[in-house]
Amino acid sequence: MTDPEKRLRHVCVFCGSSAGEDPRHLEAASALGRLLVRREITLIYGGSRMGLMGRLAQTVLDEGGRVVGVIPRVLLNREVAHTGLTELLVTDSMHERKTEMAARADGFIAAPGGLGTLEEFFEVLTWAQLGLHGKPCGLLDVNGYFEDLVRLLDRVRHEGFMQEAHRRMILVASNPSTLLDQMEIYVPPPVPQWIEEIHV
Repeated sequence: MTDPEKRLRHVCVFCGSSAGEDPRHLEAASALGRLLVRREITLIYGGSRMGLMGRLAQTVLDEGGRVVGVIPRVLLNREVAHTGLTELLVTDSMHERKTEMAARADGFIAAPGGLGTLEEFFEVLTWAQLGLHGKPCGLLDVNGYFEDLVRLLDRVRHEGFMQEAHRRMILVASNPSTLLDQMEIYVPPPVPQWIEEIHV
């Protein structure tokens, strides 16, 4: 049984501010949104009304769930913010935005997206590697979107630039229910020394 003190109550989702070319990405955003509401999980996300971000947030709202958006002032001024959220936090910088999102979340999901999505996911994953948090980090691999990335991570591990314990931190699933199930039971590994001492 899941420890209620460790249950996912707030999940941060990183995903595209555009919809992408494959309609299955929008469908997956909607499916994830509905599932978050059914599991009584508050969505933490980047605050945009555009693309996958907007679809995800609007689905949660339409289903009666809670959405917290965190957006830097520079993007708010470009009128891309979703103005109908449960809560919208405006930060002074991108760094402050990411810090606020990370502090509020019990876990992190990257859905399909671009450079910003990847950068945000790998930052929180790096923090986990360093032992700064023990929260689960997962990739929602819609239609194989992250397959090449997962292969690269396996190559990084094979080449000795990542320890096996750190590779296992990266949860991957093709549907949101399976991914959230993995996140619910996730136990962070003991934090090993992340870089091996080299003797010459």
